[in-house]
Amino acid sequence: MPEEKVWKILVINPGSTSTKVSYFENEKKVFEHSLFHDAPELLKYPSVNDQMPFRYSVILDMLKEEGVDPHSIDAFAGRGGSAYSQKGGVTLVDKRLYEDTVEGVGGSAHPAKLGVMLAWVFAQEYGKKAYTLNPTNVDEFGDYAKLTGLKGVYRWSHSHVLNQKAVAEFHAEASGKCYEDCNFIVAHIDGGITVSAHDHGRMVDGNMGADGEGAYSPTRIGSIPVLRLLEYLEAGHTTGEVREACTRSGGFVSLFGTSNSDTIHAMAEEGDQKAQLVWNTMIYQIAKMIGEMSVVLCGQVDAILLTGGLMRFDDIREGIEKRCGWIAPISVYPGQMEQEALAYGALKVLRGEKEARIYPGKPVEDGVRELFS
Repeated sequence: MPEEKVWKILVINPGSTSTKVSYFENEKKVFEHSLFHDAPELLKYPSVNDQMPFRYSVILDMLKEEGVDPHSIDAFAGRGGSAYSQKGGVTLVDKRLYEDTVEGVGGSAHPAKLGVMLAWVFAQEYGKKAYTLNPTNVDEFGDYAKLTGLKGVYRWSHSHVLNQKAVAEFHAEASGKCYEDCNFIVAHIDGGITVSAHDHGRMVDGNMGADGEGAYSPTRIGSIPVLRLLEYLEAGHTTGEVREACTRSGGFVSLFGTSNSDTIHAMAEEGDQKAQLVWNTMIYQIAKMIGEMSVVLCGQVDAILLTGGLMRFDDIREGIEKRCGWIAPISVYPGQMEQEALAYGALKVLRGEKEARIYPGKPVEDGVRELFS
């Protein structure tokens, strides 16, 4: 019997405060590194795209330290976002997807976009394929989740889809069920915070975390009343500053000058009143979002799933349980499952078990926009 081919996959996952890189040989994770980037360091770059050389060199240095020749890697899998809305599943990163991601045609500049961009550059450099899976702009929203009271302005899916779906699928399987048979509320709590409603395998609603909606986070402003924001602009602040605050300089960065959650949490534990207020308000706002999503699911919630890097802090779980434990059982998955999801998605394509989607270069069909166009 012939030996099974060992497929080597590099997973690239840029976040708002980190670059996580994992090297897989088939299903085995050989190593993983996560480099924290404090927000003031990243703010030296005028735009997210300008971070490319910095993050590329970080990955190359990491591979060199591990003794891995990039030429030996079979595929590069990168987290995605910022292109036109897409359907869920594995997608081949081609020139069109790369260019639309660079241009941000989807209307977002979240650092997740760098995963697709870096994977494409590596693939071109070393003559291999690049893939992405469930980018931040997977669109499965229902019509009610899209319409606003201002003509021409719409909500759309912009979330931590990759990790949320991976956690939901894992929890369903661990419970002896199928993701498509369950209703979940999934909260990704990290440098950015998004909470979404999953209705029988579809993410039907959730906050646009990188667009100034939802709870504030270490790097994001969260929801702000429109008139208060206009007053902020009229006071001399620029639209560019507001855009940056939506993804990189809001939340803890604005209130404390750092996105380091360990620092703020330690201050709160030591009795700093300002830190306690900021930390506990974040938990309060997350709980409010979970309550909203329970309404979306008409109260039929099988589980509330808490995931993301900040779930290493037990007081976040305790605060959410206090306010939301009556809705459904709560399970915690600290960190994230994004690396495995990206690797396994690419592996199935390499093995011929699944065919990668081709990015169509246009948004998912949207009946709401067509109706009001």
